[in-house]
Amino acid sequence: MDPEHPSEELGAAKVPLVSAERQQQVRRAPRGRKPSLLSRGDFRSVDERMAAGRALRKRCPRSAHAKWKPFRGRAPLEQLRRSDATRLPWLVPVRHERMAESSFAFLRGTPFVMARDLSHTPVSGLRSQLCGDAHLANFGLFGTPERRLIFDLNDFDETLPGPFEWDVKRLAASCVVAARQNGLGYGRKAARHAVKAYRLMMRELAPQGLLEVWSRGVDAKQLMRDCHGASGLAAEAVEKARRHTSAHAVEKLTEEREGRRHLAYQPPLLFPLASVKMGISAAELRRRMKRLAVGYLTSLDGAMRDLCLRYQQQEWGFKVVGVGSVGLQAYVVLCQGNGGDDPLVLQVKEAQASVLEPYLGPSGFRSAGERVVVGQKRMQAFSDLFLGWTEVEGMGAFYVRQLRDMKGALDVEKMEPAMFLEYAESCGATLARAHARTGDAAAIAGYLGSGPCFEQSVADFACAYADQVDQDYERFIDAPVPQVDVGLLH
Repeated sequence: MDPEHPSEELGAAKVPLVSAERQQQVRRAPRGRKPSLLSRGDFRSVDERMAAGRALRKRCPRSAHAKWKPFRGRAPLEQLRRSDATRLPWLVPVRHERMAESSFAFLRGTPFVMARDLSHTPVSGLRSQLCGDAHLANFGLFGTPERRLIFDLNDFDETLPGPFEWDVKRLAASCVVAARQNGLGYGRKAARHAVKAYRLMMRELAPQGLLEVWSRGVDAKQLMRDCHGASGLAAEAVEKARRHTSAHAVEKLTEEREGRRHLAYQPPLLFPLASVKMGISAAELRRRMKRLAVGYLTSLDGAMRDLCLRYQQQEWGFKVVGVGSVGLQAYVVLCQGNGGDDPLVLQVKEAQASVLEPYLGPSGFRSAGERVVVGQKRMQAFSDLFLGWTEVEGMGAFYVRQLRDMKGALDVEKMEPAMFLEYAESCGATLARAHARTGDAAAIAGYLGSGPCFEQSVADFACAYADQVDQDYERFIDAPVPQVDVGLLH
């Protein structure tokens, strides 16, 4: 398709991408503050570090984590309005529509609200690399470089070093909100199970070698054993993940025209960039896409760069993804390797400052894309081979990964009680493994202790916070619905 002559069949509406003109503000890190960094290594013995963790209970009792009370000046809808200003305006209504589906969807779409709320809660002082958005739906199945299917954390847009409790509390709160949405009376129990699994896994990891902790993961078979109460749901998710290859992504995202595969035209959620008119010339668009590609290749090691250079770029498109990410720039690149039967689809997704940075300090990395990539590699047992980052002045920072390659998820909205509890436990244990890769597992285990105090406290917090989410959601539903300012293909 010729970018200078958009297809009449596909239409020719002007699309205000941020790459074409300044349509949005950029969520930036706070200036003049010390960066949020990981704690320095503690080379004392395991027993000494566990004792140090126990000593922290005097400063921050585990029972203190049960507290939640709205603070003066709390304004979640105003926060949402400011967040909308960092999004492409023609996608803000899509964002609100997805968030309006349920309280759980609202929780997923507003990590910035909970980040501010958590900044008003007590912390022990123990840090690790945080996911920043560790709710139940941000865990899933992924393929390792060896094509083995594993279960791990997903979505690291908000990753940053910080208090380990913040991820644990967001996970626990999501358990309660999701359970209520499913009509289950197991919300508090699920939160308690998730946090208990976190505590037990952290205690198991405390004496283990650093390399053993770093490489530890959960494969799909183990997940299916852990979730034995699933009436086929886990097995179905595993089977779907195995089918989600690049070839499958091409089949879902493309259509055949004139004997070649092209990205499908499904505005506003998916469309090839060459099919629409923008406020820049075709030459300028090609220049910017080339700069994105060159920056990405520079971020890779030499061997992966050589592999990427063997793929030929076929077409660039725009694809809306997720709930919280709706409105950010998100491109897909259709590539071809060893002939037409060897496709590769890469996702190039915008990265802004983490929602945690206003409260923890800016990232130690110059680029938000690099922050996401390094954070993901710190937390995941195995990361995507093609994971990299890039930045282009006037467009912003981005990270790059394969799209849908052996990726799958268990739908928490369809789970029966037994499956829900087991899945919550799997997520809690997985989060502990991710935190132990960069945090002091012995100190955290010492702080958590061998009894149920911490999980009971966090479960109390989760129930109180779920009530808050329900109230915020009701106010959101009653608020005026934003209108599209710029039409996109009728």
